[in-house]
Amino acid sequence: MPPGHPDRIPSLVFTNSRGEILDHPELEMAGSSCGRISRLRTEDLIELPEGSELFVLPERLPVGIDTDTGKASVLTSDPFSSDRPQAVAAFMAPAHTAIYTAAYQSAAEAPLLPLFSYTAVGWYNEKFWVTGFRSDPETRQDANQFDQNRINIRTRKKLKKNPSNRLIQHLGKCCLTYGCPAARNYFLGRWEAPLPSSPSCNASCAGCISLQPSGCCPATQDRINFVPAPSEIAEIAVPHLKNAPRPVVSFGQGCEGEPLLQAKTLEKAIRIIRSETARGTINLNTNGSLPEAVDRLISAGLDSIRVSMNSARPGFHEKYYRPRGFSLAEVQETIALMKKAGRHVSLNYFILPGFTDDPEEFDALCRLIERFSPDLIQLRNLNMDPEWYCRTVEHQPLAPPMGILQWRRRLGELFPSLRFGYFNPPLQ
Repeated sequence: MPPGHPDRIPSLVFTNSRGEILDHPELEMAGSSCGRISRLRTEDLIELPEGSELFVLPERLPVGIDTDTGKASVLTSDPFSSDRPQAVAAFMAPAHTAIYTAAYQSAAEAPLLPLFSYTAVGWYNEKFWVTGFRSDPETRQDANQFDQNRINIRTRKKLKKNPSNRLIQHLGKCCLTYGCPAARNYFLGRWEAPLPSSPSCNASCAGCISLQPSGCCPATQDRINFVPAPSEIAEIAVPHLKNAPRPVVSFGQGCEGEPLLQAKTLEKAIRIIRSETARGTINLNTNGSLPEAVDRLISAGLDSIRVSMNSARPGFHEKYYRPRGFSLAEVQETIALMKKAGRHVSLNYFILPGFTDDPEEFDALCRLIERFSPDLIQLRNLNMDPEWYCRTVEHQPLAPPMGILQWRRRLGELFPSLRFGYFNPPLQ
């Protein structure tokens, strides 16, 4: 078998009432594509990447494959005790993309899952295996790149040195409290540094990780509660771009709303930055909602943009983003403006097996690529309860999914100049 794949399908794993993860002696692990259960191939599997986490899925029975029949089997009882088993999923480390999500059957009272991705995981040969692949060779957020003691020293030193810069203080919390990889890399003086800037948003995304309504699943981090001054932004960006290896600075982070709502501040900050250094890449992560604002940022010196999309189809886009004052048409206009200006465009295309690789979604994405020629697709997993997502966007497929590996291969064949990855690339 190719390096990195097992020589047989791993066993189904589950948890008992004590939270112990056990493997089933007779059932293989299975994968799910929006509830469609599949038997796996060894090429679908890699070892659980370092830095990944395992989650128990409450009130969800594991589903495996009966090796005698080849059919899906719901595990209703623990084979080793009288416990009621619960499903297990993996939250893969950055730069890895899911091929299948965990296979399970939810009880009627099952709570919403927190805002993470839920990749299928199994056990074989004393190792956990997941249905995924490495989608970017860059190691900038790999677990072995971070020495926590060094991070603590560097972060506290910079926080002490810059007590009046609110943005640096905010990033200190992102680094030390939430373990944000981008914030960690900023304090370590390397690669991509975050520039969160907007406490407000013009969408109410179902899977927003920084703001959720009361009674829903909790947001995974606090949203920034102020708009930094252009000088505060430049105080971070200029030294980073001057000194960091392969430097990128990015507006638009998980700890903020929509940065285009602060376009005047961003425009002033970019002009200050570019008056002091031409080095590095200034990037904007955005929902792409305000093309007029993007046009101003292009004039100021914006180098690249990453436009987040759950779908290339207007109806599904609207049901997920729940936008206020824009639609997919404005998003496409933003992409067109950047391409006309000769700037770099990435699509942050949320990956959910069973939805992303739906044939109709694939066709819509192909039409968008043909029309607008984005440079890169970032293959980032959708951080959301899969069943909740499908209910939210009312996903009712008319045909079986293509499979994520086949989806990726077909896009590469149809669009040979299109790049795939996970991170915002340095352009210099």
